[in-house]
Order: sequence, then C-alpha cells, then structure tokens
Amino acid sequence: MHKSNQRGMVGFSEKQEGLVKESWEVMKHDVSNLSLRFFTLILEIAPAAKGMFSFLKDSDEIPQNNPKLKAHAVKVFKMTCESAIQLHEKGEVVVADTTLKWLGAIHLQKGVIDPHFEVVKEALLRTVKEAMGEKCSDEMSGAWADAYDHLATAIKNEMKAEASA
Repeated sequence: MHKSNQRGMVGFSEKQEGLVKESWEVMKHDVSNLSLRFFTLILEIAPAAKGMFSFLKDSDEIPQNNPKLKAHAVKVFKMTCESAIQLHEKGEVVVADTTLKWLGAIHLQKGVIDPHFEVVKEALLRTVKEAMGEKCSDEMSGAWADAYDHLATAIKNEMKAEASA
C-alpha cells in the first residue's frame, strides 16, 4: 500500500465520513444525470479540459449516454468517498500501489497539472451541492473537499514519482 504524506491533519471525524457516505448513497440513485452534470461543470469551468478526456474529444457536446463518461465520474465520486472512509479510519488515504501507479501514470500522460485538480474539485463540490439541495451543509461540502484534497495529493505524489523515475 502507498500512503499519502498528508500528516498532521486535525483528523477526519466520524461525522464528516458519515456526511460523505450519506450523500453518496443518495447521489448513486441518479448517477447518470450527475455524471453528465459533473462533466458539464468541468467544461464550463475549463473548456480546454475537453481534450484531456478521450471520450469527449471528438464531440461538440457532452454525449448523454456515454458509458465511459459515467464510469469516469463514478470513479471520481467513489474514490473520494473511499478517501473519506480511510481518512476517518486510518488518518490518511491509502491506495493500492498498482492503482496509484496507474493513476499517476495516466494523469502524467494526459498532462494533468495542479489547476486541473482544482477544476475537478470545484465541479465535484458543485455537483454534490446541486444533488443534495438543502441537505448540503457547509460541513458536508467541507468533508467532500477534504477527502478529495487528500486523494488528489496521493495522485500528485505518484505523478512526481513517475516523472522522476
């Protein structure tokens, strides 16, 4: 297992973990629409990002029923949710070496840089907020943001390792 080196955090509470899990359970039921919304937001925030996703490159608009788009969005949501669980249980994000190496390599190959992670984070938080409506508190948004930040740090650290290998 490969560990994120984000140490000294004030702990990810059981309540934060619960908020992420609870909202993901609600969002799972509408994952097709939310996946579409998530990518629409990414491209609204950063239109140039379109070329980084092979499943969006050749189209002028986001395809409604694109299985690769949905799979990618679900992966981001699920990995962020898993990060929340790990942050609460272990105090850090632990991703299997092979998964992290693959994530590092693919993000490096696509030319992903720090601002791209921020775009995805913004789109993720806006999607959660829209999906959860009035149930989305600042605390819920903060829990998703913390979990995503730790996951992004683990991927960025692996990208640095890949680049210097």
